Amino acid sequence: MANTPKVLIINAVTGEQELRDMNVEELAQWQVDKDSDAAKEAKAATEAIAKAALLAKLGITEDEAKLLLA
Repeated sequence: MANTPKVLIINAVTGEQELRDMNVEELAQWQVDKDSDAAKEAKAATEAIAKAALLAKLGITEDEAKLLLA
């Protein structure tokens, strides 16, 4: 595979390094992790937009909201 992600293995004792393509299991886990990270980023962005919209609707700043909730 031309664009397969790589794995760098470093022997802590000898310092020897091996760079190789991911195997099937590693590639599957990498994709799951990548998808999970993308979902978390999308959720955070959606929440930030909703928060900004609510603050704008209320006509207050984030600092003012914090004071109200303290």
